[in-house]
Amino acid sequence: MLWVFSVAYWAFIGLTCVVFFVGAVVVRLVTVPFDRRRVVLHLYSSAWASFYVYVNPLWRLRVRGRDQLPWHGAAVLVANHASLIDILVLFALFRPFKWVSKQEIFRVPLIGWNMRLNDYVPLVRGSGASVRRMMEHCDRLLAAGSPIMIFPEGRRTPDGSLQPFKDGAFELATRHHVPVIPIAVHGTRAALPRHGLILRDHIDARVRVLPALDPADFPDVATLRDAARHSIAEALKDN
Repeated sequence: MLWVFSVAYWAFIGLTCVVFFVGAVVVRLVTVPFDRRRVVLHLYSSAWASFYVYVNPLWRLRVRGRDQLPWHGAAVLVANHASLIDILVLFALFRPFKWVSKQEIFRVPLIGWNMRLNDYVPLVRGSGASVRRMMEHCDRLLAAGSPIMIFPEGRRTPDGSLQPFKDGAFELATRHHVPVIPIAVHGTRAALPRHGLILRDHIDARVRVLPALDPADFPDVATLRDAARHSIAEALKDN
């Protein structure tokens, strides 16, 4: 009967999104005078997303290494990507950062509107112009002291294996002289198939923040990229 639970769960999300979005607008209006980087709004959005994880009786989430993420100062956070659920569990890190996400999500009512309200970064896959705009947007955010969160695989893995990483996140970290912080996400693919919205049985999702990598310790972007991928790959093996 998981399909019945799935229908009820997604309907619950749809209904509560209305309430949460109204709250997001209020938070933004109240904090405009003093929160230039929209940190309070992002933390509110983190609570919004995490709510759907913790109220789901089929899901259990454990987060390790949260204290390695900065409250202040720019960084580039990179995580593997296996499921739509990754976004919910990474919000549960409860640290200020800006998402880089595909343009389609920004068009989703309420959720996409909140992403624009947060000044997250849209990206159109396969568009060189969009990639340039994304990099310029990230440049502005990093220069202002905001960490950014990127899935360097570029899209969800089709088979659960860790895909090759793209260079963009590591070029940004090198250019801005900010740390790369790898994050391993395990167990989310079991919660939701890549195609379809029928939830699967109980899952144990784990998020592990790994030691930061200093771009100055690596001779070039490719070496930094490969080191981040290796760090995540090893952490996924440990799980």
